[in-house]
Amino acid sequence: MPRMRHSRLDCSPGCAVEATLGLIDGKWKGVVLYHLLDGTLRFNEIRRKLPSVTQRMLTNQLRELEADGLVARKVFAEVPPRVEYSLTDRGRSLRPVILALKDWGDANAALFAAPTAGDSGAAAA
Repeated sequence: MPRMRHSRLDCSPGCAVEATLGLIDGKWKGVVLYHLLDGTLRFNEIRRKLPSVTQRMLTNQLRELEADGLVARKVFAEVPPRVEYSLTDRGRSLRPVILALKDWGDANAALFAAPTAGDSGAAAA
């Protein structure tokens, strides 16, 4: 079983939240986990789903997710080499968390919309 980078969950109240957020923290980790909820993907399939991510950044994020035991990496001895990524049991246990984040984002999408020329920038009461 992979060793998690965030091993201490026995600290102050809220520390478990901090540790959990640390596991999925990163610009692309949550989105990678979301796409892997649908099943196994190859590296380039993930990259196509995230056109703004660089190859290096995606590689780093996948390595961290693998090191934390959330993602499994399977290398096939073929030419050219084929590498597949899937969620581990621990990664799949994040399904309700990831879907809750998606639902919240969907419900609050207007908060992220770029202001239009007519907006004063003030929030409506």
